[in-house]
Amino acid sequence: MSAKIAAGARFPEIDLPKVGGGNVKIGGDGRWQMAIVYRGKHCPLCKKYLGGLDALKEKIRDAGIEVVALSADTAEQATDFAAEVGLDVPVGYGLNAAQMKQLGLYISSPRPNETDHDFPEPGLFVINPDGNVQVVDISNAPFARPDIDNLLNGIAFIQAKGYPIRGTAG
Repeated sequence: MSAKIAAGARFPEIDLPKVGGGNVKIGGDGRWQMAIVYRGKHCPLCKKYLGGLDALKEKIRDAGIEVVALSADTAEQATDFAAEVGLDVPVGYGLNAAQMKQLGLYISSPRPNETDHDFPEPGLFVINPDGNVQVVDISNAPFARPDIDNLLNGIAFIQAKGYPIRGTAG
């Protein structure tokens, strides 16, 4: 099992190829970022979850947060997923086992007819402009994920009030 990334820790900089060309970089200083790790094209719950981002475009923009979706899928799988869901955020693919472990994600082997590779279970990370983990949510199953609308409300509160990173006392 991977060691879980700690709240307040420096988020590791990860560079992945991006659907449509170029790269997507997670981590680093200077911006608010939300990295949503999804299980892969095979997951209907991921499609539903990420499909809800479109309705939150204004709130995401108002929060000044860059949202990226990440998976261990191949370029073809990630491209198909993004098109099927209608994602309007950068989609990084090819997350490898070492990167999944670095993020503290749970990793699963596929069941028959799921996919052709090990994949991460869901994770969501909010990285603050200092490059640190402001909020972390890691699950071992596709059924437990944070409500993004509520999370965006929380980020707005954090930004407006200078609310500290929680969960760092021990």
